[in-house]
Amino acid sequence: MTLMCKAMTSLLTLLAAVLCSLSVSSEVLPQADFDIQGMAGKWYLIGIASNSQWLASRRATMKMSTAVLTPTADGDLEMSFASLTSDGSCWRKNKLAKKTDVPGKFTYTCERSLKDVRVVDLKSDEYALIHVVKKKEAETTTVTKLYGRGEELGADVKQKFRQLALQAGTLPENIVFPPKNAECPAA
Repeated sequence: MTLMCKAMTSLLTLLAAVLCSLSVSSEVLPQADFDIQGMAGKWYLIGIASNSQWLASRRATMKMSTAVLTPTADGDLEMSFASLTSDGSCWRKNKLAKKTDVPGKFTYTCERSLKDVRVVDLKSDEYALIHVVKKKEAETTTVTKLYGRGEELGADVKQKFRQLALQAGTLPENIVFPPKNAECPAA
């Protein structure tokens, strides 16, 4: 009987840890003094972190990509992503993230999932730290992204990114700094 009790206690502890990590993730707040104009322009994907199956299956082949963000007159954010693939073609995606009542928080729908995007830390001339909560049916996953104005960022900024990813419940092996990649030609 004691072996069964120990197993149940271990299971309950694990369940509590998982639930705690999910609640921490949902409490990630946008930067208090967010200014959407600071998001405008070109960004390089320096880091990405998630426990999602998608990232786990692609982590070894990921390369740096780019994003061009354009604030709209209504306060929404047009997002244009591009990545040069291994066969030399370009993968591109365009989305419109709609503003919410909370400055620095946006939402959009992609592949039947609702994405809640939060700009956690923005230094507009250097980096943007972004946390995304993706809800699809009964599944909720998080993605933490680090964008830079250039292809390199300092160790202190990368450490902020790592800390946020770990706080969101990401396993250390799922924190990725993709290698540099040639850019897609202008569309």
